[in-house]
Amino acid sequence: MIVKIRELDWQIIGAALLLSIIGILLIMSALYYADSSNQQEYFIRQLLWMGIALTVFAFVINLPVRLYDFSAYLLYAFSILLLVLVLFVGSARMGSMRWFSFGPINFAPADLAKLALIFALSRYFAYSKVPPTSKRRLAFSALLAIVPMMLILKQPDLGTSLVFPIVLFALWFWSGLRPVYLLLILSPFVSLLAATHWIAWAIYLGLLLIFLFFLRPGMVFSIFTVLANMATGTILPFVWNRLAEYQQQRILTFLDPGTDPRGAGYQIIQSKIAIGSGGFLGKGFLKGSQTRLDFLPERHTDFIFSVLGEEFGLWGALIVIALFAFIFVKAIRIAARCRSKFLSNIVIGATAILMFQFLINVGMTLGFMPVTGLPLPFLSYGGTSLVMTWALIGLIVSAGYRWQEY
Repeated sequence: MIVKIRELDWQIIGAALLLSIIGILLIMSALYYADSSNQQEYFIRQLLWMGIALTVFAFVINLPVRLYDFSAYLLYAFSILLLVLVLFVGSARMGSMRWFSFGPINFAPADLAKLALIFALSRYFAYSKVPPTSKRRLAFSALLAIVPMMLILKQPDLGTSLVFPIVLFALWFWSGLRPVYLLLILSPFVSLLAATHWIAWAIYLGLLLIFLFFLRPGMVFSIFTVLANMATGTILPFVWNRLAEYQQQRILTFLDPGTDPRGAGYQIIQSKIAIGSGGFLGKGFLKGSQTRLDFLPERHTDFIFSVLGEEFGLWGALIVIALFAFIFVKAIRIAARCRSKFLSNIVIGATAILMFQFLINVGMTLGFMPVTGLPLPFLSYGGTSLVMTWALIGLIVSAGYRWQEY
């Protein structure tokens, strides 16, 4: 059934279109003074990808919900197969096996796996009859997220792998798991951080025991939580040594960029300089000195927000942030209105991915988050990322159009 164009949520579509146009302009500005004429034309490529992304968007909104429901587990299995294959026959770039190359087109199966996980978890939570705190329910849903996450870590791609537990936690919460249980499930990761000093770890474990005593989540859950926290704190040296050297350096640089100002800390330092120098009104389009003089690395991809801050200042950054916030709020309202639990879960999963990548990327450019390589939705250069982003918007808009369906 072809959707009625007038009945679509044009407020979300309009905000997404505006962000995409801003992204193309920023890519043009970021590479306007590049030495390579090929790089100077990246914005044209992004414009072409925009056409493909809008085609995918139109395709997504016209697909019936039953097709998503029927194919959820099949798509998940197919995505896992692709993640395994890319480790053996993928195209190696910058030390990673993340892409299938088809001539000038590169396809990252991790992006398909994000969609597949949303469908699989949404279907499972929509039809599961067991309570949210059921150990079987928690274990099976966690397994669905962990399998693609581990395969993506093997590539290696730490930034993208973090998206999968975020989708899981968002859908756990939306499907009825109380925030207290989410905090307990997250507690081993806090223990991992606290274990950097034995006194801090001991204090943390003491507070955790007091918390469990008053909460009383159940004997089995309490014992599991304590053992998981002790285990993660104990294996901290092992986990650290298993990280790739560049991943260790990113963490150390995040904690103190000044430890390597000309190496790993260079990106964050230059990003802060670029954003800070923009002031309130910015330096103007094509007039960013950090961008023009090539001080800012990866300025058309990971650090596109830095270009925005330098050239359009605080007001430009606030407009972009407001557009993102508008999309997120509208999406959550759509999820709350949907009569179908499956559709509602899909919207929350899609929103969680967009929100997480937005927060991580912007926080990274401001020095609040470690450098992970996650692109800023709509704005960062990259065809696969742009198509994926518009596919997620298509799912949200489709759910808003079909909110009355069960």
